[in-house]
Amino acid sequence: MAIIAENITKIYGSQKALDNVSFHIRKGEIVGILGPNGAGKSTLMKIITCYKRQTSGSCTVCGYDVLEDALEIKKRIGYLPENNPLYPDMYVREHLEWVAKIYHLDQIKKRVDEMIEITGLGNEQHKKIGELSKGYRQRVGLANALIHEPDVLVLDEPTSGLDPNQLIDIRKLISDMGQKSTVLLSTHIMQEVEAMCQRVIIISHGIVKADDTIANLQKRFTDKEGGNGMSMEQIFHKLTTEP
Repeated sequence: MAIIAENITKIYGSQKALDNVSFHIRKGEIVGILGPNGAGKSTLMKIITCYKRQTSGSCTVCGYDVLEDALEIKKRIGYLPENNPLYPDMYVREHLEWVAKIYHLDQIKKRVDEMIEITGLGNEQHKKIGELSKGYRQRVGLANALIHEPDVLVLDEPTSGLDPNQLIDIRKLISDMGQKSTVLLSTHIMQEVEAMCQRVIIISHGIVKADDTIANLQKRFTDKEGGNGMSMEQIFHKLTTEP
């Protein structure tokens, strides 16, 4: 298994952000964590990527424990956080070369050239990051996450704020990455899950409400409703608003 989460709970003061969350993700899967704002998606991703510690429960990534083997996990994981922290005064190519050096990569120029081509940054590579549109900044963030060829790719709201053309490009890029890496992405947009993911984990108020393929979820709720077909939007609404 690429990721194993067992009964993860995270408490902030009196607030329970995650409540006994469990799931297994196999190597090569593209899985969407779907939930409304405040559902606990970002907290879960920060625990998986070793930036936060769970209150209880356990999590392993590529066989390494998030509490005991954080450095080994970070070598094997690519992470695009929701706020995509970048240095606006650095040039795109300069920034990617700097990230490649952090990972002690060989043939840095060759790898940066590959990432610029893969992420479509060729025309922007000599610009400062602060001069880029949000869509191109997202591409730089993805290049950062991919440059060391991670086994697991974790993307928090990777398409937030993008225009329709940018959405198509980023969706294709993420789908292509799923051929080489396990991909876990979070979103509150149903279309993103339907476009990219093989499986969806729906979270509401820190609790896993469903974990299945889209086809199985639709069949289950269609059967439950006596043959009345339900869209994923309707299923999501039902699972995240009803007790």
